[in-house]
Amino acid sequence: MTTAFKFCPQCAAPLALITLAEDGGEKVRLRCPACDYTHWNNPVPVLAAVIEYDGQVLLARNAAWPGKMYALITGFMEAGETPQEGIAREIAEETSLTTESLDLIGVYDFQRMNQVIIAYHAVCHGEVRLSPELVDYRLYAPQNVKCWPAGTGYALADWLKSRGHTPSFIEFPKRD
Repeated sequence: MTTAFKFCPQCAAPLALITLAEDGGEKVRLRCPACDYTHWNNPVPVLAAVIEYDGQVLLARNAAWPGKMYALITGFMEAGETPQEGIAREIAEETSLTTESLDLIGVYDFQRMNQVIIAYHAVCHGEVRLSPELVDYRLYAPQNVKCWPAGTGYALADWLKSRGHTPSFIEFPKRD
């Protein structure tokens, strides 16, 4: 459970872990003992795209990431937009590409980040111009792209399977 919230956004009293009966049984949540506010800490929906560009898969590297890791284009929905509108906007913002078509790949659990990933296959065209958020991109033939054992990596693997490819996964070093 995250403890990023320390104070009630309604009355500014310190939040506390309090157990209360809810539908489905007792739940421990951050709650305000003064005004009964509850911090629900529900997962955040994140949009992701397996971008098909000139018959290849486009992966990008975020400026904030260490090392040489490349991944799918991802982002958050804005209020008032559909998931399809959101991922098309994110693709345009981060790569300057235009989305021709979108097909849902699936929905993926990413508990480590308290997120639910909604992944699409996007066929895109145009000239790639990266936003300052990204520092590099690479194009991979579908049969040569490597997946990673986490949220969006599973979406990429499912897309590869749907195209008749057997996905292979990179191995992350074990953490001590």
